[in-house]
Amino acid sequence: MKAWILAARPKTLSASVVPVLVGTALAHSVNWITFGCALGGALFIQIGTNLVNDALDFKRGADTSTRLGPLRVTQAGLLSARTVLIGAIVCFVIAALFGIPLVIRAGWPLLVVGLTSIAAAYAYTGGPYPLAYHGLGELFVMIFFGFIAVGGSYYVQRLQIDRNVLLAGFAVGCLAVALLAINNLRDIGNDRASNKRTLAVRFGEDFGRLEIVICVLVPFLAIAPITWVPVVALPLAWVVLRCVQRAKGAELNRCLAMAGALQWAFGILFVIGMAL
Repeated sequence: MKAWILAARPKTLSASVVPVLVGTALAHSVNWITFGCALGGALFIQIGTNLVNDALDFKRGADTSTRLGPLRVTQAGLLSARTVLIGAIVCFVIAALFGIPLVIRAGWPLLVVGLTSIAAAYAYTGGPYPLAYHGLGELFVMIFFGFIAVGGSYYVQRLQIDRNVLLAGFAVGCLAVALLAINNLRDIGNDRASNKRTLAVRFGEDFGRLEIVICVLVPFLAIAPITWVPVVALPLAWVVLRCVQRAKGAELNRCLAMAGALQWAFGILFVIGMAL
């Protein structure tokens, strides 16, 4: 059980929970069953993505004994790659089951979103052209943990989309990209050695740090037309950026934890702002 909890990476799950909170808060009037299904679907898609990533990064040679990040269960020998991939399939099936009431409520657009999200979750590190290995990780995260997660959560409540949903989706997506960018900055050496061509590998450490600065600060500008309350989290954003500018290698794990806390704070404050 401990190995499966490690493989699920609970400290990263803000990336799936916060978009659902933000999209639902934008809707104002909440159908709680719909909210629960959206949250469950998003969580299990992310956990499935994490499991695929754990197994296939090891098989492709990206996760080795020199890894600087948190423990990966396949690389550590706690679970086999085959077992972890079976776990991912189970997670995707559970996510699909959560999606059935959403499809019944919102129709074929949610079916397309759900199937595309599951396919992309595997394609992130799997298949003939793994997105994370070709510098497309940030684009994947922005689309699926930003626009689609926020927009889908709003759509199942209101059955429409408006400008504020796009702004909020962009803001939340940026914060999720910041998490990925910190990971990629930390792992730049291992990724370069395993031919994992992340943006940090392609353009260097300075680019990676600049990317993080942009992704941490831009969300506060993006949601300004909607609510000012998340600005309360700006001091935490400054702490994250100070940490990133000073840290190297395994020290960036502390920055990653702070960036996760920032995403939680931003999301909770956004919900408060929409309730005022």
